[in-house]
Amino acid sequence: MQWVKNPIIYEIHTWVWLNELSRRHGKKVTLGSVPAKEWDTLKALGIDAVWFMGVWERSPEGIRVANENAELQAEFRRALPDFQPSDNVGSAYCVRDYVVAQALGGPSGLAKARQALATRGIRLILDFVPNHVAPDHPWATLHPEYFIRGSREDLERAPGEFFQAGEHVIANGRDPYFAPWPDVVQLNAFDPGLREAAIRTVNSIADQCDGMRCDMAMLMLNAVFARTWGERAGNRPETEYWTELISRVRTSHPDVIFIAEAYWDLEWELQQKGFDYCYDKRLYDRLEHESAQSVLGHLRADMAYQQKLVRFIENHDEPRAAGVFAPQRERAAAVIMATIPGAKLYYDGQFEGRRIKVPVFLARRADEASDAGLEGFYRALLKATHTELIRSGTWQLCEVTGWSDNQSCLNLLAWCWARGDERNLIIVNWSDTRSQGRVRLPWHELTRHVWGLHDVLSGALYERLGAELVGDGLYVDLGPGEFHFINFV
Repeated sequence: MQWVKNPIIYEIHTWVWLNELSRRHGKKVTLGSVPAKEWDTLKALGIDAVWFMGVWERSPEGIRVANENAELQAEFRRALPDFQPSDNVGSAYCVRDYVVAQALGGPSGLAKARQALATRGIRLILDFVPNHVAPDHPWATLHPEYFIRGSREDLERAPGEFFQAGEHVIANGRDPYFAPWPDVVQLNAFDPGLREAAIRTVNSIADQCDGMRCDMAMLMLNAVFARTWGERAGNRPETEYWTELISRVRTSHPDVIFIAEAYWDLEWELQQKGFDYCYDKRLYDRLEHESAQSVLGHLRADMAYQQKLVRFIENHDEPRAAGVFAPQRERAAAVIMATIPGAKLYYDGQFEGRRIKVPVFLARRADEASDAGLEGFYRALLKATHTELIRSGTWQLCEVTGWSDNQSCLNLLAWCWARGDERNLIIVNWSDTRSQGRVRLPWHELTRHVWGLHDVLSGALYERLGAELVGDGLYVDLGPGEFHFINFV
């Protein structure tokens, strides 16, 4: 099934979702027995792909480590006040084996789920964790050469950084800027045998889905890995891990897409290594902390780069959007991320205004009241953006001007889409003050007509002369966080 341009992706915390479906239907629901109406509910959202986060077999050893970790236990109780040890099913990123967990329906259940999605035109995304595996993964005893190795002296000196696996000492997995993760062990990106094993693993994942989200992908870049592990990693290969892996997998799975979880401004480099999309954490940070002009500067990047970014205002790693942004500002942030080029990522619970971030270890989440107004807004936004105009049209920024005595126009963001005779215009006041300006449209062919401007999110309808729109520009006056989503009729 061919991927569309600028896809809309919906992330689902698989254990939690199936747990809630089981409660709702009064029986155990697995991936293989999800009622048809639940698949229809996903289709009705107007999404292009579902990312089932955390389907792989998790680690009993990882569960034990988490149950002995006071910090994690406190986090579990913050998220789930009535937490019980059985709620901890292990981290989704502490993978014991790349086989779908039997508790979720096993491989056959996933195959049925994929078929159910495919019949509704929805693609399936799964996880791949390249940097580390669970300490009880079979490789830890069968192939110690696949890992960053240590000595007994290392284990005695830093027991929180190394792990005893049979006769061997292996490093715990890590990001170079944080303490090691105690529930996982570190793979060696430079080892040729590990690379071959990873290619086989990814081919097996690609057999079961249409795309994969690659966890902390930048950690496997040669330069990053060498800085992190130094001499322990051995000789630096001539080829990059991702270049080798993606090109090899594409020989048998040419249509599978690769999405990089990426940070540290390494998105462009990962795109050059073969990734179809990379997380746009920079946009998220600018929306959370910075001004309209900062966001505008980000959106002036080369289009080839922007089209390969994943835009989001929440996912399982970030706090809930409803807890980060004030209500009107969340809506404005959602309009921004939903109407610019690139893939769009939404997370289950975002539409309903959930505020509690659910740890990836938990099979259950706390009940929260749904925000009907926010849910209605998101459904309208998805309907407005799930169109061929935004999927395959031409996007460009619009010039916004003000007056010598009123420069509040600097708070306004504006861009437009065009496809044949279809056009729309998006304007957002990304500030805490009322702002005015004129938005000049780039379409000179509008000049000789009177145009109806239909704001599809508010329902308002305006009439304007085309000569005004391409001359002085459309006058706008927007309160804090207000926006226009205008279709030309």
